[in-house]
Amino acid sequence: MKRILAGQTALVTGGTRGIGLAVARSLLHKGVQVVLCSRCAADVTETVETLHSEFTAKISGIACDLRSYSQVQEMFRFAETEVGSIDILINNAGVGSFHNLEEIEIEEWSRTIETNLSGVFYCCKEVLPQMKRRGGGYIINIGSLAGKQAFAGASAYCASKFGLVGFSESLMQEVRHDHIKVSYVMPGSVNTSFARGGEQDPATTWKLLPEDVAQVIIDLLEMEPRALPSRVELRPSEPKK
Repeated sequence: MKRILAGQTALVTGGTRGIGLAVARSLLHKGVQVVLCSRCAADVTETVETLHSEFTAKISGIACDLRSYSQVQEMFRFAETEVGSIDILINNAGVGSFHNLEEIEIEEWSRTIETNLSGVFYCCKEVLPQMKRRGGGYIINIGSLAGKQAFAGASAYCASKFGLVGFSESLMQEVRHDHIKVSYVMPGSVNTSFARGGEQDPATTWKLLPEDVAQVIIDLLEMEPRALPSRVELRPSEPKK
C-alpha cells in the first residue's frame, strides 16, 4: 500500500529550477502543501505564481541564502506560518565548483561547502524538533554520484557531496526511532543548467531529466513506513560513450 501524501507539508530548497522545481511540481500534484526557497527573490515570486496557476494545493516561497543560519531560521518561521510544521524536507539546493585546486578561490570553496553541506545541516537542525512534535517525518537529501566517485577538477564539489553522504547516514541512524526517515539520492548526470556544458534538448539528451529524480523522491515518500531505502543511486541508462 502506498502512503497517502495529500495534505502533508513540504519544504523544498532550491525549488525554482531543475530538480527542485520538478520535485515541487510532483509534490503539488500529490496534494502536498509546498514551501520553496531560492536565493533570488524574483525567481521565487515568478515560480510561485506559475505553480499557483497550475495546482490547487497551496504553494508559497521565500528568498533564503542557506549559508546563513539566521535566514534558514526565518525561512522555517515563514513556512510554519504558511503551511504549519513541516512533514517533508527536501534538501536540494546546491552549487557547483569545477576547478583544479590551485584555481579555487577561498570564497568559492566556502560557498560550495556552506551551501551544499552546512545549509543541509541548518535545515535539518530546524526541522527535527517540528517532526518530533508531529510524531515523524521524512528528510531527503539530494546528493550526487560525485559523493562516491571523485573526479579531477571538482575537489570542493566532491568534498561537499562526500560529506553529505556521511552526514545523511549518521542522521538516519540518530532519528530512525523517532519515526523520522532519512534518505539520500545520488543522481548521475542530470539535464539541468547546473551541469557542466549546460542544458541539452530534453527530447534527445542521454542525461537524466529532473522529473526522473522527482519520481524517485515520490516513490520514497510513498513507500510503506516499515521500509527505508536510505541510499538511492540513479544513473542514465545509456550514458554517452
